[in-house]
Amino acid sequence: MSISPSTPIIVGVGQFTERIGSPEYAALSSADIAARAAERAFADAKSLDSLGQHVDAIATTRTFEDSTPRRAQPFGKTDNFPRSVASRLGIAPRVAVLEKAGGNTPQQLVTEFAERLSTGEFRMVLLAGGENISTARWLQKSGESADWSETVEGSVENRGMGMTGLAYRYNMSHGVVGAPPSYALCETARRGRLGQAPDEYLAEMGRLFAPFTEVAAANPYSSSDVTASTPNELTTVGERNRMIASPYPLRLVARDQVNQGAAVVLTTVGTARELGIAESQWIYLHGHAAVAERELMQRQDLGRYPAAVLACEEALRQSGITIDEVTYFDFYSCFPVAVSSVAIDGLGLSADDPRGLTLTGGLPYFGGPGNNYSMHAICTAVERTRQDPGSYGFVGANGGYLSKYAVGIYSSKPAEFVASDNARLQKVVDGWDAPAREERPDGWATIETYTVVYSKTGPDFAVVVGRTAGGNRFLARTDAGDSDTVAQVVADDALGKKVFVRHTSRGNRFAFTEERIEQLLPRRTPAFRESYEYAIVERDGHLLQVTINRPEVRNSLHPMASDELAEIWDAFEADPDLWVAILTGAGTAAFSSGNDLKYTAAGNERWLPLTGFGGITARARTKPVIAAVNGFAMGGGTEMALACDIVVADETASFALSEVRVGLVAAAGGLVRLPRQIPKKVAAEHILTGRAILAADALRLGLVNRVMPAGAAVQGAREIAEEILAVSPTSVRISMRVMAEADEYPSEAAAMAAPAAYMDDLMTTEDYLEGPKAFAEKRPPVWKNR
Repeated sequence: MSISPSTPIIVGVGQFTERIGSPEYAALSSADIAARAAERAFADAKSLDSLGQHVDAIATTRTFEDSTPRRAQPFGKTDNFPRSVASRLGIAPRVAVLEKAGGNTPQQLVTEFAERLSTGEFRMVLLAGGENISTARWLQKSGESADWSETVEGSVENRGMGMTGLAYRYNMSHGVVGAPPSYALCETARRGRLGQAPDEYLAEMGRLFAPFTEVAAANPYSSSDVTASTPNELTTVGERNRMIASPYPLRLVARDQVNQGAAVVLTTVGTARELGIAESQWIYLHGHAAVAERELMQRQDLGRYPAAVLACEEALRQSGITIDEVTYFDFYSCFPVAVSSVAIDGLGLSADDPRGLTLTGGLPYFGGPGNNYSMHAICTAVERTRQDPGSYGFVGANGGYLSKYAVGIYSSKPAEFVASDNARLQKVVDGWDAPAREERPDGWATIETYTVVYSKTGPDFAVVVGRTAGGNRFLARTDAGDSDTVAQVVADDALGKKVFVRHTSRGNRFAFTEERIEQLLPRRTPAFRESYEYAIVERDGHLLQVTINRPEVRNSLHPMASDELAEIWDAFEADPDLWVAILTGAGTAAFSSGNDLKYTAAGNERWLPLTGFGGITARARTKPVIAAVNGFAMGGGTEMALACDIVVADETASFALSEVRVGLVAAAGGLVRLPRQIPKKVAAEHILTGRAILAADALRLGLVNRVMPAGAAVQGAREIAEEILAVSPTSVRISMRVMAEADEYPSEAAAMAAPAAYMDDLMTTEDYLEGPKAFAEKRPPVWKNR
């Protein structure tokens, strides 16, 4: 068969493992480990000396440390990982790429650079990655130190962390954080579809992974000495095999505490011939595909992975073979469901297929070196298919939470390269129906799937994916400290059970009875307290003055302060004798500097009341609130002012949606309200720069109603409040309702044409009669607000 010289091929592969306690142990950095693997890859192809100068591109997978802030190590790191690896090898490629995070990325890099090689963009490419998490943790535990920091010159295409589609506030607020609970929900959903009891399914997971331990035990590159285990040994919970998130004990979970690296050298047929690389080293990419699954809550069946199956089928189609013709498999195996949902449910293989489902031994036993695991699988597939000419090796690489899947099919059999058609596949996935979601469920519902998340001391909390009576899907978790409900979930199979759900400011909470929810989360009757910790509340007839009382932090708000303000505004709305309110800040320096960033930066739990920041930015109100802005209003401070009906500022005041300056956005209404309250282009300038609007300019733009001398904002607010208090509170309340409803119409004409039902409400009030009567009797009206 005549093959085009531009056909991409793999010519070298290398793996490296550094085991703590071995005679050669040197506490290498992750860049050192990746470079050691790359040295072996060049030696496998021919030699570094003869090939290194021809490498014009290097691409590396992202270390875990660079994938999420939670993985940061205290020992420093390189600021240019690809160039650090290259410098250790003495090569200077013109292109360097640091790939985004994801276990799918090794295969995607192979596919991407194979295509770029085929177009003539490059002559030779090095792909590499490495992790030293084991050493980092060992050093921390032993109290020792290291310095892995380095600054390396040279351009790099940093593709970012790649967390898009993986981190969702809704999921995180219900305890679905990281891999174990996410995969556990999918695993239990699969069990439910199969109709198996927990013990029966646990045994099945053990039988699936026991053969993996045998492969890992024979693999010299495993992260540590591995002994083959029985299914029972993998699934029996004990001191060294504690529960992580049901149904997973530790030994069924990927192990990231490793020191491992892997590398691949790619070139073209023409370049390989030119450089004298032996044809026995050449491996062709026969088929490939990559696709992203929908977000967890948008999947029809949480126990299936149809996007991955679609990618597998496409790669097989490109290769012109069936699954029966594949000789070697490596299915990404961070958790059992990552294997079973693809290999067994999707492709029809059995757990005991004589070909095996792993080449390395899998992430829990061989090791899970961050985003780079599948580079090891590719290396092993290349080695096997070289040793077995004409055979096919299949690598399935998974990223996220069954979120992204890339497939490669390898063989020594010559084959022309076929460019990817992943956009077509992605369009299919994106067109699948998604279940409706209920953000704030209340009442009885049914558990679709669940997990219990464990701490080192035992069960911590339970998470459920549920369905409302109308079929809408939601997430909920047990309330903090509700050990009784957690114990019930642990003791009994909760699939299909009825639960009672209530939404709160911290997310949805569930229990098995309504009485238990009432006990844990009693509904509060709106009322004022005697005193408050973060605010001062003053009542003056029909007027309420609320002062944010945190001057030591410029009246910034943390969640507890927002909760307190929400309670105050609830009581204000519910009290028929209060008609107008003023909101201001303690002291003269600040109305409010917005979110308490020091509280946030400390890693404390964050939430917002259901009625928004300060309990006001997402509130549907019926009574007017006047903001008395003394000093600066920044971020959430400006957003609270924007949510008020009238704004009075003193001459020292300034307004800024400053979130962009600290890596945030004005999500508490600022992005919506400011462009509606001042000219849109002016608003855009201030939103996109974070620049402040001074009081005089705010008055000119119509952002504030009046400007007072320094220190007199409350006085000005009270003057306006007295005018409002002099008119009918019923008319004020209905006027506010009509103005709010008018905003929902697309045009002024449509709003004017809407039925005036509010007039019927007004005509039935005492104030409607009192106004004309008092006018006729030439006396001041006595308003009743009814």
